[in-house]
Amino acid sequence: MDQDILKRIDRLESRNEILELIAKYCKACDDRDVPLLRSIFTEDAVVKSQDGMMEGIGRDGVLDMYRKRFEVLAISVHWTHDNIITFDENDPDQATGECFCHAEAHRNGETLVGSLRYDDTYQRVNGVWQFSSRTLKFLYYVPVHEYAEALGSKKRMRAYGDQRDADYPETFDCYNTWAKHYENA
Repeated sequence: MDQDILKRIDRLESRNEILELIAKYCKACDDRDVPLLRSIFTEDAVVKSQDGMMEGIGRDGVLDMYRKRFEVLAISVHWTHDNIITFDENDPDQATGECFCHAEAHRNGETLVGSLRYDDTYQRVNGVWQFSSRTLKFLYYVPVHEYAEALGSKKRMRAYGDQRDADYPETFDCYNTWAKHYENA
């Protein structure tokens, strides 16, 4: 069979497997399924949040980080929406991605809603796609009763007892310069 066709089939299958990996992450977090959570990260995985509140290095460090998260979370539910997956042209076992999500959680006695993105790196190990890194970024993470007001503010990070600037979109150059593109059109 033509090598180009084989490569394209592998990409299609890999894309589907990575989407399933992302769904398994949501299931593992929401169900507190530690064996499933362990299985979806590479041995040297790194998981962190852009705001520095979370960081786990190595599979055991990642699991310890989630153990600490689960200790303060009651119930949670994660939904993924869209995903952008880019395969490494030089290595069929490497890919990167951006995953767009929403979450609801009950943390420290308060119900929270969040909109977030993950910047991911995926690695195929022994034929199985896993996360080798995840960086969590928040558009907002707020108590439910503050949701409507928070969207009109840059300080949309309110889950930790204070008000902080959100991780995005104000930090994106394109967000801040979009009008220039219309002026030159």
